[in-house]
Amino acid sequence: MILAYIAIGLVAGILAGIFGIGGGIIIVPALVLFANMAQKTAVGTSLGALLLPAGAFGAYAYWRAGSLDVRAALWIAVGILAGAYGGAVFAQSMSESILKKAFAVLLVATAVRLWATS
Repeated sequence: MILAYIAIGLVAGILAGIFGIGGGIIIVPALVLFANMAQKTAVGTSLGALLLPAGAFGAYAYWRAGSLDVRAALWIAVGILAGAYGGAVFAQSMSESILKKAFAVLLVATAVRLWATS
């Protein structure tokens, strides 16, 4: 299973570096589908994995290239602090089935929106 976790992390890292995605779109579904992890555990594991290393090194590469608005990133981080905690607390009150379905709706809606605007 360790190799599966490393592979999931590698794919998520590559896609995070290219598209700025990883946690919700790659890691969570991969943990649910390939590691047979419960949805809530997958979300918690994803957040734990992304806390510092991925963001710090990826942001550094973008900062070096002049492609990082530090001020905006810090303000977004303030929102993430409150939002991630509040969202995590709320998710614990939801059933596994509802959480999975809500996540699927979010992914489909995002895909449709991106497709329609390109």
